[in-house]
Amino acid sequence: KTFLVWVNEEDQLRIISMQNGSNIRQVFERLSVAAAKIEEKAKFANDEHLGYITSCPTNLGTGMRASVHIKLPKLAKKPDQFQAIADKYYVQIRGAHGEHTESDDGVYDISNLRRLGRAEVDLVQDMYNGVKAMIQAEKRL
Repeated sequence: KTFLVWVNEEDQLRIISMQNGSNIRQVFERLSVAAAKIEEKAKFANDEHLGYITSCPTNLGTGMRASVHIKLPKLAKKPDQFQAIADKYYVQIRGAHGEHTESDDGVYDISNLRRLGRAEVDLVQDMYNGVKAMIQAEKRL
């Protein structure tokens, strides 16, 4: 599976583009094209100041969450360092099974923290920069 649309889950629509590997650009391009096509037929609620209106206020703005599942067992043993990197690059650390879950064998879901007032490409860049810094820290440990 590389593309899904969930209907009436937490939000009215959740558009998901995913794949194995490290080609973030391909995942983002697939998502962008699909979202534009969907919006041609189904207009999304949008406010000039808040961006896209979502059921969950933490998703206001772009409503986009870009994430990577990555194994970081050494960094996970240094939670202060792990969180400091996350804070610096505006990313969120979750367990691989979603919000409020623990890690399985050092696998984490790393995603952009910001949603409001930023362009989608900037949010993907936040996630990319944070993951890159975490990989570098993992290799140093």
